[in-house]
Amino acid sequence: MCTMKKLFLILCMAVQSTQVFAVAEDHQVLRETVIAFVQRQTAALPGKASFHVEEIDPRLTLPQCEKLEVFLPSGSQLLGKTSIGVRCAENHGWSIFVSAQIKISVDLLISARQLSAGHTLHQEDLATRTIEITQAGGMTDPNQVTGKVLRYSITAGQILREDMLRAPFSVMQGQNVQLIVQGIEFVIRSAGVALSNASEGQYVKVRNVSGGVVSGVARAGGVVEIAP
Repeated sequence: MCTMKKLFLILCMAVQSTQVFAVAEDHQVLRETVIAFVQRQTAALPGKASFHVEEIDPRLTLPQCEKLEVFLPSGSQLLGKTSIGVRCAENHGWSIFVSAQIKISVDLLISARQLSAGHTLHQEDLATRTIEITQAGGMTDPNQVTGKVLRYSITAGQILREDMLRAPFSVMQGQNVQLIVQGIEFVIRSAGVALSNASEGQYVKVRNVSGGVVSGVARAGGVVEIAP
């Protein structure tokens, strides 16, 4: 009798173990879901993406879920060492974070030679270099930089970044400018002298012919637009 009871208990434990295993979420399914998410999200990025998604802690047991959702936590980005969230979108669901390392190999713009501050960039000033990046930075499109002006001197082979550049000045300090006030059915033009440098679209102060100082928006061709 005792032997039969022991056998019964062993069979019950085996059944319970099988049931727990049946409802536990497969870690490999979770990892493959994250991998598919990373592949989709990085497909549109410039350059070539490579990544590694870490294995999920084998000690973690989660209820099986039919509605898995992958998300990027607030403040995270798909670059460098990051965490990617997976949650169960069912009643009494759960959420976990999976570690990943993402690298992007991209052709970034670099300076083809040494360039001085104030130099206006042209196509011949540019070259490219394939660089593996783990954080955002650098530019890939020559149209982003040609016509821009260097804020400071750079050496040959230096990666070009947005903070190195500014738009060219459309109005220079001391320049004679044309003031324009444009309404619905009228345009008033007068002369003035710019009191500072300004790129197109920036505000600049101008001394008008009567000696007063007015502010307006710098436009191309030495024009400053004053609001009516």
